[in-house]
Amino acid sequence: MIPHVRPLFRHLARWGAFALGLGVVASDAEPAFSYRRDIRQILSRAGCNAGPCHGNANGKGGFKLSLRGEDPAADHTAITREQAGRRVDPLAPGSSLLLLKATASLAHEGGQRFGTNSWEYRTMHDWIAAGAPDDRDHAPVLASLEVTPRNEVLVAPRNGVGIRATAVFADGSRREVTREAVFELTQPVATVDDAGRVTGTGTGETVVLVRYLDRQVPVRLAFVPQRTGYAWDGPEPAGFIDRHIFAKLRELRLNPAGECSDGEFIRRVSLDLTGLLPTAAEARAFVSDPAPDKRSRLVDRLLETPAFADFWALKWADLLRVEERGLDRKGMDIFHRWLRAAIREDRPLDVFTREILTARGSTYVRPPANFYRANRTPVDRALAVAQVFLGTRLNCAQCHNHPFDRWSQDDYHDWAAVFARVDYKVLRNDRRDDNDSHEFIGEQVVFLAPKGEVPNPRTGTAARPRLLGREAPMDTGAAGDELAELAGWLTAHPQFARVQANRIWYHLLGRGLVDPIDDFRDTNPASHPELLEELAADFAAHGFRLRHTLRRILDSRTYQLSSDPGDAPADASNHTHAAVRRLTAEQLVDIQHQVLGVPLRVRGYPEGIRAAQLPGALPTRDSRKSDLDRFLEVFGKPARLLTCECERSDETTMAQAFQLISGPSVHALLSAPDNRLGRWIRDGRTDDPVIDELFWSALTRGPSEAERARCRAHLEGASDRRAALEDLAWGVLNAKEFILRH
Repeated sequence: MIPHVRPLFRHLARWGAFALGLGVVASDAEPAFSYRRDIRQILSRAGCNAGPCHGNANGKGGFKLSLRGEDPAADHTAITREQAGRRVDPLAPGSSLLLLKATASLAHEGGQRFGTNSWEYRTMHDWIAAGAPDDRDHAPVLASLEVTPRNEVLVAPRNGVGIRATAVFADGSRREVTREAVFELTQPVATVDDAGRVTGTGTGETVVLVRYLDRQVPVRLAFVPQRTGYAWDGPEPAGFIDRHIFAKLRELRLNPAGECSDGEFIRRVSLDLTGLLPTAAEARAFVSDPAPDKRSRLVDRLLETPAFADFWALKWADLLRVEERGLDRKGMDIFHRWLRAAIREDRPLDVFTREILTARGSTYVRPPANFYRANRTPVDRALAVAQVFLGTRLNCAQCHNHPFDRWSQDDYHDWAAVFARVDYKVLRNDRRDDNDSHEFIGEQVVFLAPKGEVPNPRTGTAARPRLLGREAPMDTGAAGDELAELAGWLTAHPQFARVQANRIWYHLLGRGLVDPIDDFRDTNPASHPELLEELAADFAAHGFRLRHTLRRILDSRTYQLSSDPGDAPADASNHTHAAVRRLTAEQLVDIQHQVLGVPLRVRGYPEGIRAAQLPGALPTRDSRKSDLDRFLEVFGKPARLLTCECERSDETTMAQAFQLISGPSVHALLSAPDNRLGRWIRDGRTDDPVIDELFWSALTRGPSEAERARCRAHLEGASDRRAALEDLAWGVLNAKEFILRH
């Protein structure tokens, strides 16, 4: 052959091979490989299309794949058309960069992904040799992924299990895909190999995510020590909650802690329902009451108090972004009063939700319309509604199909389009800072515009308004009301009841059955799935009433367990004992003022208001922050910029210790001349009554003999009684027993 013709001939031959693969020449013989089924999965199994590698938004080394193979057509173009003849070479498949890099025959930042003797190599080699075809029109479509086992408890010495995965395709065919699947662990108590064999390396629970093509299935495994001589030692269940919790504890060979004392119970339930402590008189009376039903009666009484409505409205104010910068002072106050009234009236949560989602009109006249004022764009509204009411986090699907859930980019934009016609008219804006475009002061009117759309950047066209999980678009014509359809569909959705029941459980038990509580997906399964289903069904059957589900949980033996597990193994995620938690910012402020008998003073509000009653978030400008604002901020009060429970911090920090030990807020309380200490001195109270009252007021118990002796010695040896009393009160306010809910 003429030398200068050879390169041209080779180039044409390569593209001829591609033409064969792309369907220019058809073949009746079914190949042993499928790009859509096999090559895609090999790239996923090797991690090539993962986020840290070529699945990154910008790719790696000039080679970009869609995240986890979500766009096989684009990936095929990137593999076969870019660097034609180099990335894949049909005439010399072994010289293809795709194989040379994956086997580390050429330098590869990702290292070796598979060997030259592997089935992955052979499959890709044969596919490239055949012209790297895309079998889009006749590839098998995956209908479901079956995985066994789904749940397993492995008691030592047994410490391993093999996972098997079977793909079921739309044509009814089945294929074992264990060797092709990807296995990922969520907790490092075990290892898993490429064949799906899981081996325990410690004790505890983990979830193995089994992924094949676009399906993921979770497998929950528990590795349990043998615990020779284990015998169940728990109370009789008081209802279905205890039956589920105790059944799992038996499986895990765990025993629950004993029942909490009456003093612990009244303190715990008072803080959980009202954010306040019982008074010393209330605590003494409850502890001495011999009635067997006194705990249930206490719950009933607390649920009817104004403080209950205040404290639980605070939780919704956090979620719904009730803050002054976006709503202005009047809108914020109106929205907060509406939330408080809904809790006080025990308004069904499905009715409550429908009123929010369908709200229109003046934000000064229709309080729930402020929800759309706080969430100003279709995307903001879509994300907020999905997360708050359906426990679904959609953020990841904005740029690519969700890597851990079933939502695609089209689902995301079509869902956002449901809110496209929601608009608002600013009647006036007297903002104080002209440079702050997010500040609004003045009345606004929320309405449905005749038209509105959300662009889908993937398709370059307007998204179709569509409810999550539905295929058919909504009717959003001039006569349509997508918000009414949305509200009816959402509140009837089984996920709605699950999410709200799980949120109530979280606020009482300290951890959701699904955790995080707004991240419901197959790959984040509930710790007790049967309990969640029964709790949600019970919640719905009783009219979505908050008080009913609160009573149901509070009356359970599980809620009333001691926080001290004793010598028994403890497992917080499975509720062997009550969770010990730091009190929230508002709780700490309110009970500090409660114990010392000093009314809280906040500029612009009546004297004696509680921190839990404040309608808004923290001030947005440092120059306006008071000592109280700084205390609340340090202890985790959220700015309400996100529709997420996660914005409220419950961590412990050195800054918090400094606030309690030497902060100006605590110092002002202790030194206030008209506080409880000053009144005790004026009344001539003797040492023992003072010590008793301080302990019962702050810790909901009397002092031990050793504590009484030390306190008495300190008071008797002091030359300044006022300073000595301040020392005692300071010690109590800094005690772990005071700061923690246990």
